[in-house]
Parts: sequence; structure tokens; C-alpha cells
Amino acid sequence: MIQEIMIEAMEYDKGDAKRIQHFVKVYNFAHMIALGENLEEEARKILEIAAILHDIGIHASEKLYNDALGKHQEELGPAVAQQILDKFALSQQEKERIIYLIAHHHTYNAIDALDYQILVEADFLVNLYEDAADASTVHNVYDKIMKTATGRKLFQFNFLY
Repeated sequence: MIQEIMIEAMEYDKGDAKRIQHFVKVYNFAHMIALGENLEEEARKILEIAAILHDIGIHASEKLYNDALGKHQEELGPAVAQQILDKFALSQQEKERIIYLIAHHHTYNAIDALDYQILVEADFLVNLYEDAADASTVHNVYDKIMKTATGRKLFQFNFLY
């Protein structure tokens, strides 16, 4: 199912290599962190789907607001994600958690579970690199955001921290 959802997301973002490359990288980091943190299989599936779809609201945000701000992604992403998720055999509870993660992945003061923490960490690992973040930002993210042992280790590998 993960592969099929990834293909759906690629179809949605067709022609936008930057967005596709981004969610593939976030998915891979989320998968690695989840395995390293021994996230249980059902929670890992939910996390991985959310990682694939976390930025699915960007095109709607660019169209409606002429930007890709995180708050707009959180606002618009759930409806787009729901259309994709409805094509797959997922329980209502699974869909609700995936939508919740998408609707909050830029809200860092409300992290309520390990799946949410991992999604945030994976997204930061990719965003800091893609945005060529300065050293101060990198240190701040490490100190304030990175909580899992696996996420911190991957962070250190990537940023020689």
C-alpha cells in the first residue's frame, strides 16, 4: 500500500520534482527513525503514509494564497490527502491519524506521540538541507526539536553536529 500511495502522491505532484524529491526523502528518514525507535508496525504504517502526504497541501496553498507557508499546508493538506486516502483500504481511525499528522506537521508545541515526533524530525532533516539553513538554525533545531536517539544520530551524520 505504501508504494501505491507514493505513486498517487507523485501523480498529484507530477512535473514538480522538487516536491516529489522532498516527500521521498522525508518518507525515508521517517522510516529509518521509526525502525530505530522500534515504532510498532501499525503506527509505522500511519507515520509513513503521513510522511508521503505531509506537504500535499502545497499546490493548493500556492494557488489560493500564493505561498507555501506551513500554516497553509496544514489548513489545505487534509482535504487533498483525504481524496488520496479514500482510494485505499484504511480504517477510519488510520485515516484520522494520518490527517491529524498532516494538519499539524508544522506545529511543534503540540507533539502528542512518537509518530508525530518522528514526522517532525524527518521533515526537519530534509528541510534544513534543502533550505541551506545556517549554523544557528541547525543548532537550534537540534537542541529544541530533535528528541529521538535515532533522529539525533541521523542529524549528526547530516550536519556534522
